[in-house]
Amino acid sequence: MTNAVELRHISKSFGLVKVLDDIDLVVPEGSFTSLLGPSGCGKTTLLNIIGGLDRPSEGQISFGNDLIYSAKDAVDLPTEKRNVGYVFQSYALWPHMTVLQNVGYPLRIRGLSKAEREQRSRDMLDKLELGALADRYPFQLSGGQQQRVAIARSLVYQPRLLLLDEPLSNLDAQLRERARAWLKSVHETFKLTIILVTHDQSEALSLSDHIVLLSKGHIEQQGPALEIYEQPRTAYAAEFVGSANVISGKLDETGQKLIAADGTRIATMGTPGTPGAAAGVAIRPQAVHFALTGDGAAEGTVLPFTPQTTLYLGGLYEITGQTPLGEMRVLSPTSPQGPDQKILLPISACVRVLP
Repeated sequence: MTNAVELRHISKSFGLVKVLDDIDLVVPEGSFTSLLGPSGCGKTTLLNIIGGLDRPSEGQISFGNDLIYSAKDAVDLPTEKRNVGYVFQSYALWPHMTVLQNVGYPLRIRGLSKAEREQRSRDMLDKLELGALADRYPFQLSGGQQQRVAIARSLVYQPRLLLLDEPLSNLDAQLRERARAWLKSVHETFKLTIILVTHDQSEALSLSDHIVLLSKGHIEQQGPALEIYEQPRTAYAAEFVGSANVISGKLDETGQKLIAADGTRIATMGTPGTPGAAAGVAIRPQAVHFALTGDGAAEGTVLPFTPQTTLYLGGLYEITGQTPLGEMRVLSPTSPQGPDQKILLPISACVRVLP
């Protein structure tokens, strides 16, 4: 598979603050890649650098075989020549233009005739099932419709790359779920490379085939969505993607069990680590079970659990409580029966991570 985007040693500073620090990133052609992380981690700055809205302090950017930016070689292809589509968080639709005129505007600035602009714009609106909205103005559209029009405007000139800066953040929860499915279908229909900025791990997991998890200007972990979720390498990755419970400690003499602060030994899966090394164990809330009679150490680690809060989520209860190892969350189809419970941490669900 060829690479749509390749970043080498990208750094960016604002004064004395280093926002991105030596980023290496490859985005495969045709992939749906999410830049995921909390506010301030550098994800929007990285997107702006790819699109040409910002310049890195150091590094090199290539689109396929084309060198787009190089600080060393003094190459800087301007934004308008990079042929990328960009959808902003605010959608940035022209309020005095109809939907048809908004979608056709990129073709207008490229010098196409009015007839060709209108034909291509109507064709794009029809492909995205927006044809009936052609003569409306942005204020007459819902948030979801405005989002779709903004994407139609970005696709009408056939960009090589589509950049999305948190395009779902302004939508309500129900509409956001429908918009995710629609975005996925756009990706599959147009076979376009898409890079999405988001702080929502559910959004990244459901849409992406490749996730780049950022933390404080560094790439914490990157790879397929399933790998990021099931095989987090660090405590940060486990907690941010999937909200895992993380227990800190050090590895025992076998390198296979974690010794927690109170001396509890927790069996883990995978190849042994370095005996005595600092480590952590991550376990998803839905993998923690209320212990039944007969559950034993051969199946995992049993801990006393005192429930403190119980939230009904519809089909599942989210229970937060205290254990000898600190606070833990449990997702269970049943609510806790009484104040004194025991929970089981199955060996198969205990993933060893770096602290």
